[in-house]
Amino acid sequence: MRITVGKGSCGIAAGAAEIFNILKDAGVPAVVTGCIGMCYLEPIVNVDDRTFVRVTPDAAREILKFIRGEENGAEQYAIPQEDLDNLSVQHRIALANCGIIDPENIAEYIAREGYAAAKKCIAAMSPEDVIAEMKASGLGGRGGAGFSTGLKWSFARAEKGDKKYLICNADEGDPGAFMDRAVIEGDPHNLIEGMIIGAYAIGSDEVPIAMEGIVYVRAEYPLAIIRLEQALGQARERGMLGKNIFGSDFSFDIRIKAGAGAFVCGEETALIASLEGERGMPRLKPPFPAQKGYWKKPSNINNVETYANVPWILRNGGAAFAAMGTENSKGTKVFALTGKVAKGGLAEVPMGKTLRDVIYGVGGGIKNGREFKAVQMGGPSGGCIPAELIDTQIDYRTLAATGAIMGSGGMVVMDETTCMVDMARFFLDFTCKESCGKCIHCRIGNRRMLEILERICAGDGREGDIELLSDLAEQIKAGSLCQLGMTAPNPVLTTLRYFRNEYEDHIHNKKCTAHQCKPLLTYAIDPEKCTGCTLCARKCPGKAIAGEVKKVHVIDMDKCTKCGKCSEVCRFGAVVVD
Repeated sequence: MRITVGKGSCGIAAGAAEIFNILKDAGVPAVVTGCIGMCYLEPIVNVDDRTFVRVTPDAAREILKFIRGEENGAEQYAIPQEDLDNLSVQHRIALANCGIIDPENIAEYIAREGYAAAKKCIAAMSPEDVIAEMKASGLGGRGGAGFSTGLKWSFARAEKGDKKYLICNADEGDPGAFMDRAVIEGDPHNLIEGMIIGAYAIGSDEVPIAMEGIVYVRAEYPLAIIRLEQALGQARERGMLGKNIFGSDFSFDIRIKAGAGAFVCGEETALIASLEGERGMPRLKPPFPAQKGYWKKPSNINNVETYANVPWILRNGGAAFAAMGTENSKGTKVFALTGKVAKGGLAEVPMGKTLRDVIYGVGGGIKNGREFKAVQMGGPSGGCIPAELIDTQIDYRTLAATGAIMGSGGMVVMDETTCMVDMARFFLDFTCKESCGKCIHCRIGNRRMLEILERICAGDGREGDIELLSDLAEQIKAGSLCQLGMTAPNPVLTTLRYFRNEYEDHIHNKKCTAHQCKPLLTYAIDPEKCTGCTLCARKCPGKAIAGEVKKVHVIDMDKCTKCGKCSEVCRFGAVVVD
């Protein structure tokens, strides 16, 4: 009998550590796994092929009875069939082992063909053969740009030098994105194997050169760092890292660098600057990292999900990977579903699926039965795609045509209670704070845009603000040095494109139709519905509501703080918010 407890960060946050200890203290040989992607169901316990979800301590005790064959009430915690169906519609490559194997035990990874691809490459393939297979796969970089991984590797291989670096960008900084964290926490050896293959491919067989791997991971991912460090140690003990890997002439090792959490360090030249001990700021390209990267040596940088696809491709062939997806975007893509979606978590689907397939087919639609309004794709530098485009195919070109970008795979879902002007303000505030300040267009231009959005949300919008925002956005895109600045205006441009009416309501009518911008709200009591129960007056922190028992109450807007408490507590729907 195999018993597992999901102890990724989401599971631990939901109480999985306590559940695991209850089982262990009872003598049950429970095994740790990472997140399977159904974060909304954590903590998750598997007993052979039975899955129990939202497991509480009481539920754990019922599961113990089930394990022992005693009469129990564990069935009420069994996973609903519809959630199993949501998992079955996915096609998992990067996430194939997450939530299945013990990430702290290399033997479980090896039992699922782990390190077979790396061994095959080093023993039976030339670096050129490996690169050819990667080109045939069509794998594009999963960090957002979608550039051919095989072509990128060929550039690094072509460069001469006495040392080369293979770097993994695990500086996952997008709000609402946690794909890379889940891979490292749930299947760290898959990342290591992908990096071994990459290092072998970009190395040199003409003259001996030193190869070094670095995983640049954000320090806010402590569990990922712990498990990756543990996995690196296990791989070294087995001869899969270090000198003479698999008994060959190829030597390669990997170390971890914990980043301080600067969003701009997701840009590869800023990441390199940070690795070198400098402030994380982008550098002009060319030269590209493949030519002069870390310490001016040839360097290759890919993100976690990119490397996590590599072992599968080398085991199954590039053609098998290319058979999935669309003409322009091959394979699968992992998405992090957050926001107003009913079932938040991770989804890995073939490219070419639609936004509807992911948001409704995997994510279960919108919370509380509300209407889908938009989805933010590509993180804070992405764009908002409206409800009328929900059947848009997921690939790099079609998403770009909407004004959004694929990005690393974050999907922030919004319903009708979301103010799109405030959403644009929120994301631009983030990019302003995360700008390194190196170039004027990003440092000052985005700040000016943010000031305009803050004025509009405060009810001080002016005639011409929309045109000014649009003009500033285009200039910032054209003049910024790196992708942070170039893409920062995307939330503004896409909300202007699809939700211009909301900007006009804020500026001309001083109204927020989503009822989110407090300065634009007014509160009143409907005399036809008010029963004079006094509850709203008693709960009002500003003492802005007056009225006698069983008589209509009145709100004094001069005293009202617009906290919304009156609307929240009124049982008769008498408080009108406009």
